[in-house]
Amino acid sequence: MKKFEEKTLNSEKIYKGKIIDLQVDEVSLPNGKTSKRELIRHPGAVAVIALTPEGKIVMVEQYRKALEQSIVEIPAGKLEQGEEPAKTAERELEEETGYACRDMKPLISFYTSPGFADELVHLFIAEDIYKLENASPPDEDEFVELLEVSLEEAQKMIEEKRIFDAKTAYAVQYLQLKERLKEK
Repeated sequence: MKKFEEKTLNSEKIYKGKIIDLQVDEVSLPNGKTSKRELIRHPGAVAVIALTPEGKIVMVEQYRKALEQSIVEIPAGKLEQGEEPAKTAERELEEETGYACRDMKPLISFYTSPGFADELVHLFIAEDIYKLENASPPDEDEFVELLEVSLEEAQKMIEEKRIFDAKTAYAVQYLQLKERLKEK
């Protein structure tokens, strides 16, 4: 048995969408009472840390409707049905940035909002990246601007809230830690 497990008594599908599904579950709590849980089901996603040969972080700026603003992010995207995360990472890197890599290495996977969503993001590091002559275009409903920023510029973007999402902040902190360990 899982500690503090909530057993599902009833599950109602509310919405089935292109990216997410929404359901409401009635659950039995550890103390015997019941409660409702609103849950977002997501197929999972990938995010990619890619550094240019000059050591710049490859990022994109795009408008995020949920935030009603543009933010700067590392390349990322949703897993397609049956697609391996490393393949998704390679595809998203190419579509969003025009870059490819010779080696895509997994770093870590993490849940973005486990209080209400099951989205699992697989974070990769793209090694030995290079610009493609004929890269795949972004999705037709995706408008992004390519940015290549230094670690210091990325840190400043976090302070200015231009970088404002967990996966990108995590990536910047990972690179900061890696840099500090190199200095020792």
